[in-house]
Amino acid sequence: MSNSQNPAAPAEIHEGDNLSFSSDDDMRAVEVSFDAASPYRRKSSMANGDTSRPRLNPPLKKTQCLVHQFLENERSGRQRRAESSEDVSREAGLDRMVEPKGQTRPQHHHHHKSKKQPFIEPDSAECSDAGQTDEKSWKMAVTTPHEELDLSAENHEVHSSRLLTKKQLGEMAWGVRELSRRLGSVRLKFEARSIFILTKVFDAELVPKTREVTKWLLSKERGVQYTVWLQDNFKENKRFDMKGMLEEVRQEYIEAGDLAPDAPISTIEKRVRFWNENMCRTRPHTFDLVITLGGDGTVLYASWLFQRIVPPVVSFALGSLGFLTKFDFAEYESTLTTALKHGVTVSLRLRFEGTIMRSQKRRAPEVQDQDSISDLEALQQRDLVEELIGEEKDDDHTHRPDGTYEILNEIVVDRGPNPTMSYTEVFADDEHFTSILADGVCISTPTGSTAYNLAAGGSLCHPENPVMLLTSICAHTLSFRPVILPDTIVLRIGVPYDARTNSWASFDGRERLELFPGDYVTISASRFPFASCVPQGRRGEDWVNSISGKLGWNTRQKQKNEGYQKFG
Repeated sequence: MSNSQNPAAPAEIHEGDNLSFSSDDDMRAVEVSFDAASPYRRKSSMANGDTSRPRLNPPLKKTQCLVHQFLENERSGRQRRAESSEDVSREAGLDRMVEPKGQTRPQHHHHHKSKKQPFIEPDSAECSDAGQTDEKSWKMAVTTPHEELDLSAENHEVHSSRLLTKKQLGEMAWGVRELSRRLGSVRLKFEARSIFILTKVFDAELVPKTREVTKWLLSKERGVQYTVWLQDNFKENKRFDMKGMLEEVRQEYIEAGDLAPDAPISTIEKRVRFWNENMCRTRPHTFDLVITLGGDGTVLYASWLFQRIVPPVVSFALGSLGFLTKFDFAEYESTLTTALKHGVTVSLRLRFEGTIMRSQKRRAPEVQDQDSISDLEALQQRDLVEELIGEEKDDDHTHRPDGTYEILNEIVVDRGPNPTMSYTEVFADDEHFTSILADGVCISTPTGSTAYNLAAGGSLCHPENPVMLLTSICAHTLSFRPVILPDTIVLRIGVPYDARTNSWASFDGRERLELFPGDYVTISASRFPFASCVPQGRRGEDWVNSISGKLGWNTRQKQKNEGYQKFG
């Protein structure tokens, strides 16, 4: 490695495609440099080894941001290594899809067998909306059986992570963790031009601060003409005063001699644009950098808006707790200057993919008097455990997908407005795990361990741990304890057909949906992590300081030693 003798020396990697996507004609460079101040870099790590730093290979897809291009290269490298070694996954049983439900089975047609209907790409307009039903994709799925499906690395972007084989799911999760570890010791420098700002539009304290940051980005002193994207509600916000701010910036350019006194305000106005939720979900590659002004809830909202690809997020602490907000707003000028001129250090936070699976009506069982069986009786005769573990018949599909969500904190299945407990069945991969009688169950990411999971009695967990946390909410048994599971499994939380009441599912506290008897939620590690920018040199200590300072973890008055005499 050319930087083995000087870890602080940058290595430039040029792209044939632009990285900010604000203009299709730009030729831009990405600069990757090691963080010399990192306390985790030992001398031995500066020697040449098998592990190389992240690198970009052209061409860059228009639907990928910088971080996700690194993920693509990590995946390609794993594929090349796999091709050069013997594949024993079939013998080990790792080539089997853990969650086959919702996949169409082979159908006998008269046309040629190789003719396939196309999948909907995950980042296309038809599929990438948060909470939009993926039933269209399900109906348009390839009609060949699993043995003939090409689930190789080139094509498995078209599959949800719940449909990956055990081997693919493990490799995908490992790849994200490995890349996150390597990105923690380097600084990514890229030419950001399109800046996305997210805040609480109706917060009287945050609106002036948003105006201040916007004006700072548009200022003549920046030397770069950034395009600032604001929420469309700011157009007519009187406290924000859009016209007044634009006039102030115009006067600044006139005084500097860069604009004529009679120059129209549209010269500055064209650099301020407005986003909506649909744009975030269908065109996330439009934005180079995301700035959040608020608390952890604002960061979670950013994760909710960008359901697939997430641009790097710089979060300023203006809330109450701030586990996810890493930067002090009082220093926003120096923080943004460093990020835009010298690059950012990125930490990839694991997200979960949750899919609602709806039970479909089936033919009533063969009995003498078919008309005497009611719909309720037909449901009660079905067994959710048998349907989820057993083989699905070719002509009798038990479930269909009805919406997929990417979450950063947790997925909760609870009793909702019902006064009685919820009854749910839990499945881990293709095995029945346990049955839960409780107010609900919380499936948390490591990032969300300090949220609902902690309030329900779950464990604190460092965000870099590759785990899923399963915690019951007010369980009916004293013996139920929180469980920590690997992130390479597929969890399924379902409502049995004979349950007394329905249950409700929520995703990061949003999009609350009712689960009827026979419905279930599939939960698996997502291939789209949350790219959070972190201060350099503070990667390890931030989390410890957060739980100590903000939760008061293990804080007590120091034991006195006055007048104490040792025995003997």
